[in-house]
Amino acid sequence: MNDKNYILTIAGIDPSSGAGITSDIKTFEAHNLYGLSVCTAVTVQNDVSFKKCIWIEKEDILNQLETLLERFTIIAVKIGVIKSWDILLEILTVLRGYNSSIIIVLDPILRASAGFTFHNSQNLDVFEKVLENCDFITPNYEEIQELFPDKSIEDTIKFIAQRTNVYLKGGHRIDKKGWDEVYYDQVKKLVLPPILTSPIFEKHGSGCVLSSALASYLSHGLSIEDACKNTKLYIEEYLASNETLLGTHNYNNL
Repeated sequence: MNDKNYILTIAGIDPSSGAGITSDIKTFEAHNLYGLSVCTAVTVQNDVSFKKCIWIEKEDILNQLETLLERFTIIAVKIGVIKSWDILLEILTVLRGYNSSIIIVLDPILRASAGFTFHNSQNLDVFEKVLENCDFITPNYEEIQELFPDKSIEDTIKFIAQRTNVYLKGGHRIDKKGWDEVYYDQVKKLVLPPILTSPIFEKHGSGCVLSSALASYLSHGLSIEDACKNTKLYIEEYLASNETLLGTHNYNNL
């Protein structure tokens, strides 16, 4: 077991494997990491249609997690869809109790690409504690507006960046589509413009791939700047990999 670097995804199952834990595992393997998984939801969907979400009970999620922590030394965790911030905070408490320095990247999935809404209401006081227990949060422009609908994007970024690092995905930007921004160490900003000149195509689950790639690079010990730059290149190569909604991973990264 000592010859493997273990990384964990805590997320839902997507039968198409474009998103969720199976997509995360493929991303981890592309970065020479052994991926472990905890299932939080079973979804009935494909790459174009979302029909149903079946939530896993909190006790079963925690049992999965604790069973893995008993055996494996996990260096980083990517967290995807969770039923509520309250459950997420309990998960984070377990992870921090296991290893206070474990790397945690949260992809705050509020709705599926096909339109299904996962969360109708949230306790933002709990969400603030969630942020303080994560190393990175990776919202897109639509998600960051939904997190705090009464705030401007600028105020929301400032609020979140005071509590954790932010990789703001630019795929939904109107002004500069594809321009990502990273806010880190509370006061620093990194702008990541598009890199590839080849055509880029929309992909189902691209947000899952990006957050998993970021967790992977951070787990390899890269600086925040280098991890984010590598993540930007990786996700663009994934988006450009073919013209379908299901991308292909590059298994020659590290």
